Amino acid sequence: MSGSVCREGAFGRTEWGRALMAGGALSPDWAGAYAAVPRGAFLPDRIWPYDMAGGRSVAVSRTDDPEVWQAYVDSDCPVTVQWDDGAHDGPGPGEVPTSSASMPSVVFRMLQDLDLRPGHKVLEIGTGTGWNAALLSRRAGRGRVVTVEVDGAVAGAARARLAAFGCGASVVHGDGAEGYPPGAPFHRVVATCGIRRVPWAWIEQCRPGGLVVAPWGTHFGNGDAVARLRVAEDGLSASGRFTGPVEFMKLRAQRLPPVVHSAYVTGSVADGAETSARLTEAEFIGERSGPQQFALGLRVPDCLRVLAEKREGARPVWFYGLADRSWACCMFRDGGTARVWQHGPRRLWDEAEAAFRWWTENGRPGHDRFGLTVSGGGEAAWLDDPGRAWPL
Repeated sequence: MSGSVCREGAFGRTEWGRALMAGGALSPDWAGAYAAVPRGAFLPDRIWPYDMAGGRSVAVSRTDDPEVWQAYVDSDCPVTVQWDDGAHDGPGPGEVPTSSASMPSVVFRMLQDLDLRPGHKVLEIGTGTGWNAALLSRRAGRGRVVTVEVDGAVAGAARARLAAFGCGASVVHGDGAEGYPPGAPFHRVVATCGIRRVPWAWIEQCRPGGLVVAPWGTHFGNGDAVARLRVAEDGLSASGRFTGPVEFMKLRAQRLPPVVHSAYVTGSVADGAETSARLTEAEFIGERSGPQQFALGLRVPDCLRVLAEKREGARPVWFYGLADRSWACCMFRDGGTARVWQHGPRRLWDEAEAAFRWWTENGRPGHDRFGLTVSGGGEAAWLDDPGRAWPL
């Protein structure tokens, strides 16, 4: 056997289930679904699990090494099943993962957020392997789940596996951003892809008092947080808090096109106005899944932040305006003051520093102190109370 996950020895699916329950991810009311619907029944022979210890995706074949394949399938790690929208055919990892089975701990925490009851009609956005749809069907009942998948090949494979498992979920090949009007209204809408705006169709197709649960974030970074939004009784808005950090592949209709550096910095970085940073590298970057960068994204709109690799004690952090050609670069150096260059109508580093001060002045709030309100007029974020909202 090879791969760090396999060194757990006999730590199989039952033991992982106990660990998920002990950690609070798997609640007792979902334990039956976990036991009855194995993730492995929905995964192909070739997978690319993310090796948590090695920090990389590895290629695993059930044909070549069924024991390793099963160990990864049973573990609490994400498993990629498609790269580059299907253009990559292995055997090694491709460039961009585009379909996967999420970590079981993430899946079951989101299912807890959904508060799904038997008999509820559910709309799922992002079928992927079909495993999540099977879990939903186990709880809601046969014929109560509609799942929409934008990729035809992925949809076809999931449809076949769901049918073989006898779930009764309906798989629709289409753009999940449009929901599924023929099946509306739904009691619950859940997305298994990251979004940057909540499609209004999801609110319209959810019953008043129903829930929309989706990984939401800003273009500032790739991280998301799970938004749990309850639809108002008049159906004209939905609002709720974020429950915790996650990171999902993005809804294809909302992917950010590649930002071309040379379209912003046409000459030298020295063309920007030079200042210095009042923050250290550690202060600004924070923890990878911490709330800091999420909070900054809420306060610095229409901005992409790119953390470059650290080399010889120096790390540049770039900021690109998405509504104009403003840019900024903060060059952090070990043991020295960071130099900053800014150019364009916006001073993006100044905005980022101001956002950091705002976050610290408000007690460094975690994800669960933030919320989101969605209406026909757009979206607004808030801290602690919807009355403290600002438009996005």
